[in-house]
Amino acid sequence: MVQLTPTPFRISSYDNPESIRFRKYTTGTPLALEGAGVETGLTPKETVWTKNKAKLYRYEPEAQKEYPIPILLVYAHILKPYILDLVPGNSCVEHLLAEGFDVYLLDWGVPGPEDKDLSFENYVLDYLPEAVERVLEGSSAEQYTLLGHCMGGTIGAMYASLFPGKPLKNLVLLAAPIDFAPEDPGLLGLWTLFSRSSERFFDPDLLVETFGNIPEDLIERLVSAGTSTAKPLADRYAAWFCATLRGFLPEVAVQSWLAVSRWVDDGTPFPGGAFRQWVRNFYQGNRLVKGEIELRGRRVDLSQVEASLLNIAGAKDIICPVSQTEATMDLVGSQDKEHLILDAGHVGLMASPEAKEIFWPRIEKWLETRSR
Repeated sequence: MVQLTPTPFRISSYDNPESIRFRKYTTGTPLALEGAGVETGLTPKETVWTKNKAKLYRYEPEAQKEYPIPILLVYAHILKPYILDLVPGNSCVEHLLAEGFDVYLLDWGVPGPEDKDLSFENYVLDYLPEAVERVLEGSSAEQYTLLGHCMGGTIGAMYASLFPGKPLKNLVLLAAPIDFAPEDPGLLGLWTLFSRSSERFFDPDLLVETFGNIPEDLIERLVSAGTSTAKPLADRYAAWFCATLRGFLPEVAVQSWLAVSRWVDDGTPFPGGAFRQWVRNFYQGNRLVKGEIELRGRRVDLSQVEASLLNIAGAKDIICPVSQTEATMDLVGSQDKEHLILDAGHVGLMASPEAKEIFWPRIEKWLETRSR
């Protein structure tokens, strides 16, 4: 295990969004973010496909292509995907490229008011199939690996059930909720219990009718509004703050802390149509586990999944606790499947020093023999 010097400004393997937010706002990091330039998603890439706001990126290889099976990364559509390509020296994308993988990323983009009717039918039946087609064409491959993170994994699992067999060879689900009403929901499973038990009181239709798209988190906007009035102070504070951190932390650790502090509140609007389905069908009805979700008349039956499956959960994850991932192993029909529980939180899985040294290599090792 990587040994770390304790500091409130270093990302821990046990970190979750809430622990990052707590340290972010108690250390004055938002003021530093206002004055410090933090560049994320810097791994060279090109846009190879677009649909509405969505873009498919293909990353420039860092090493000779070792594996003919490309990887398509799919993230949630309510947060920015740069957690997968955080900063140079701390990037899952960069790591996979260095190992010889051909890597693509599907970025859902930022929906506007005109996208309020976007639904899971659109994501699973329209966007993903077209993106997959472009991946196979661009890589001259007959098969591919889909790696879905968080809600992107939930979307990926539904896609895999409706499009079983080739060309999908491998399915990697990383902190992907499948069971939305487990007996042990974990710390933030209170959201699960609240929305499930309060079906009569929490009506997503009211929010959709009011907002169209559900607004992203307001914390960052409120903080930005406050710090922008003191821009000169922010600039001076940022320089002192960053210089101080660099005095006892490596540059990549400083940049990682600033980038993750921004990311946890860097949300995108939740399209109204998809939000209504997410609350009613997943949280309140738990219909994915029951096999009761239908997309344009096609039933999502996870037993139809045939791809080799790596189902990863974080033992300290309070956003997607292990209990939300366990049912996946019994539901999917894959013959080759593994449930890997790592000693990490939701953020720690993708941004901590242990992610680069321990967690990502575990994914790479699993993919090695399945990507040729």
